[in-house]
Amino acid sequence: MLGPLTLERAYYHCAPCQQGFCPRDRELVLEDSSLSPALTRMVAAAATEVSFEKGRALLEELAGVDLDTKQVERTAESLGAEIAQDEQDHVESLGEPPAAPTIYLGVDGTGLPMRARELEGHAGKQPDGSSKTREAKLVTVWSAEGRDKDGFPTRDPGSVTYSGAIESAASKDTDKTPSEFAQRVMREATRRSFLDAPRRVVIGDGAAWIWNLSHELFPDAIEILDLYHAKEHLADLAHTLFGPVSLCAKEWAAQRNDELDEGRFDDLLKAVDEHASSHGDARLCAAYLRQHRHRMRYPEYRAQGLCVGSGVVEAGCRVAMGDRLKRTGMHWTVRGANSITALRCCRLSGRFDRFWARRARRRAAA
Repeated sequence: MLGPLTLERAYYHCAPCQQGFCPRDRELVLEDSSLSPALTRMVAAAATEVSFEKGRALLEELAGVDLDTKQVERTAESLGAEIAQDEQDHVESLGEPPAAPTIYLGVDGTGLPMRARELEGHAGKQPDGSSKTREAKLVTVWSAEGRDKDGFPTRDPGSVTYSGAIESAASKDTDKTPSEFAQRVMREATRRSFLDAPRRVVIGDGAAWIWNLSHELFPDAIEILDLYHAKEHLADLAHTLFGPVSLCAKEWAAQRNDELDEGRFDDLLKAVDEHASSHGDARLCAAYLRQHRHRMRYPEYRAQGLCVGSGVVEAGCRVAMGDRLKRTGMHWTVRGANSITALRCCRLSGRFDRFWARRARRRAAA
């Protein structure tokens, strides 16, 4: 076995396949300009999972390749930027029918820690009105034809795909083109034949931008407010009314949850409205319930075998972005965060091999 390579641009390279280590043709190549396709792919795999410094250490330990941490960062972010552009250029709709009769689409956002210069002009939740994060938005598509032991829908293995970035979902009535994130959602919906599914479901929390986007792009879809988000609102109100550790709060919230689960919406509203005259939070909760009433028909949804929770979407924010980009001490540029998000989403969605094949063809033709 070859020992560690201390030259900055040293790598193994498979000449025939241009994709990685190959038992048919393993040769050591030294260049001055860039990493080989083989090592670039290795760097991507490492940087997708761990920090750039840990990725550098893994490459040295497992492959005997000694790279600078900055080289790992530049390579991973450059490849991620290629993937982000490829995501726009190749929608990859095959014109095939949807893989399941019901396709779910969910959107959500999560704050990513940013460098100070990336936060200028962005309001936040700090006491002085500043922010430490920028919101990255994610669209997730999946199917859920399986059932658990209690008969509730469970996501089908291998059906979940992701696409995300730090970009705006806002648009004006006078805008000639949809927002950046709306365009991303449509690309993912097209890739997954969401518009062709016999039954289309959009799941989200109570954020207004989510439902504005859903109404704009998928006006005929079934809209479902995440059940657990609704119950969280009721629990928060119970703590406000009766105290966070009060038995009355627990009992009141349990009764409201039962009303929600059983579709007794008028009883639920009446119980909340009883406190509206003396508590501002109760007035806000009542307004929230009325606003989303048509998205909270949970007995009807369950009778149809539909998911009523956005756990797949929330887990997607953690898996596609949080696990890698929200670690202690990390601060990102927008370009860096978007590049690594694109890289992770591509790999998690099972699209990396197709991207890599297109990349190899482009380079061969150049």
